[in-house]
Amino acid sequence: MRMWLLFAVGSAFFAGVTAILAKCGIRRTDSTVATAIRTIVVLAFAWVMVFVAGSQGQIRDLDGMTLLFLILSGLATGASWLCYFKALQLGDINKVVPIDKSSTVLTILLAFLLLGEPIGPFQGIGVILIGVGTFLMIEKKPQTAGSAPQGKGWMLYAFGSAVFASLTAILGKIGIQNVESNLGTAIRTGVVLVMAWFMVLVTGKTAAVRQVPRRELGFICLSGIATGASWLCYYRALQDGLASVVVPIDKLSILVTVAFSSLVFHERLTARSGAGLLLIVAGTLAMLL
Repeated sequence: MRMWLLFAVGSAFFAGVTAILAKCGIRRTDSTVATAIRTIVVLAFAWVMVFVAGSQGQIRDLDGMTLLFLILSGLATGASWLCYFKALQLGDINKVVPIDKSSTVLTILLAFLLLGEPIGPFQGIGVILIGVGTFLMIEKKPQTAGSAPQGKGWMLYAFGSAVFASLTAILGKIGIQNVESNLGTAIRTGVVLVMAWFMVLVTGKTAAVRQVPRRELGFICLSGIATGASWLCYYRALQDGLASVVVPIDKLSILVTVAFSSLVFHERLTARSGAGLLLIVAGTLAMLL
């Protein structure tokens, strides 16, 4: 097997287990605190990627407008991450992740409405399939004896995560030109770090940082490492392999997440949510045609 194909599979695997590791790290730990801690690890990997790509020298060429939009997109990214981890803490991974993945659909629709970008036939089919698939996967969890009812708060945070993630992409399209992607990611992640720790301070959760259980701290850091490992594998796969193969494999990380959520948290797919998952996968692949 070609090495770049293994790296592509590795990228999908690490991206898929990120949510699982994060969920393990926020059983008792506040999600905002977990996001702030995790972002430290992610930021380190982001700058490793900058030096791997050799784009660190370009930071001197950034103009004021580009920096402004990098900061704005970083704030949107930070809001997305904060919402995502809160949704993971409150809801089931099998429901949160599909909604978060629908940010692709929102990005296409916002680009059409705000930027006048056309929607091709395959993109249109993908939007419909992902939309229907996400709806099918958001089914009410059956109550078992003695279990507490699950509210709708997780859904609001999950949709918030998707909306802010799509805004990140739109802000990038509007104001970030000629910035190497890894450098842009590193700068945005720095903004996320500042934002996350600011939220920890203003919400009075600094004491909670010292009270994070060691086991959960390990999972939080591992989720950050998994994100970094996914980036590194993805970059290496694109270097040596075919983008037309690497990108679809990476997009199928949702299958890894669903598989591990079943093994670790015993979250089972019903026939309806299983059909929804298949539609999301089909829609994702359709957008790549």
